[in-house]
Amino acid sequence: MALMITDDCINCDVCEPECPNDAIYMGAEIYEINPDKCTECVGHFDEPQCQQVCPVSCIPFNPEFRETKDQLFAKFELLQAAKA
Repeated sequence: MALMITDDCINCDVCEPECPNDAIYMGAEIYEINPDKCTECVGHFDEPQCQQVCPVSCIPFNPEFRETKDQLFAKFELLQAAKA
């Protein structure tokens, strides 16, 4: 499943540059995650990098976007192909 950023976000700017898929962007008030680009870092890292650097732990899994590791890897491959 994709990740999401909760209202606890303090806009510290540390998560956005950590995302290898450019899924994190500044929303109207807080950072947001585009679920179509979020692979939970599958294909890049063993753990979601945004979760690792977030100082307030406001990046949980998004229950509306449930995906298996295989689905996340397939999304990663599509995103990589689009970059090529």
